[in-house]
Amino acid sequence: MKSSSFLPGDRVVLPPYGVGVVCGTCQRPISGETQAYYQVEFANTSSRAFVPVQSPQGAGLRAALTTADMPNLLDCLQNSGALNLPRQWSARHRRVAEILAAADPYELATLTCELRRWNVQRGLPDLDRQAFRQAIRLLEQEVSGLEDECALNVQQFLGHAWNETSQS
Repeated sequence: MKSSSFLPGDRVVLPPYGVGVVCGTCQRPISGETQAYYQVEFANTSSRAFVPVQSPQGAGLRAALTTADMPNLLDCLQNSGALNLPRQWSARHRRVAEILAAADPYELATLTCELRRWNVQRGLPDLDRQAFRQAIRLLEQEVSGLEDECALNVQQFLGHAWNETSQS
């Protein structure tokens, strides 16, 4: 993944909004001082975010995955170890919500694999199923627009994972 300096046209991720594109920078007055902000626009919406140029990581802004990241992501999806999620619902829900909010693609991949395992073994309760679907959507959104073979394999894997059913 790239550093935290962005140029117009760069694909970025801003949790919880998802994947957007840096359209440029602008100056905005805040408390009497003019500060520089990245202007991020999100596809298929009129949403726009302004993220401080001095500390984009403070807002959670990061570079979106590129085709170079796809082999690692696919490997994580295919070979992820178990994620030790709490069995108690409230503790599990908190941990899952943290992972979804952070939107780290490799943590999302690990969460997806764990929930997929649970789904195949015994089916998922509604809230876990919603979390499973949200993790898949976040990964699909980040991979969309990447057209190399490995990205297509990631997309196929995610589609297959969602459509699997319980063995019981």
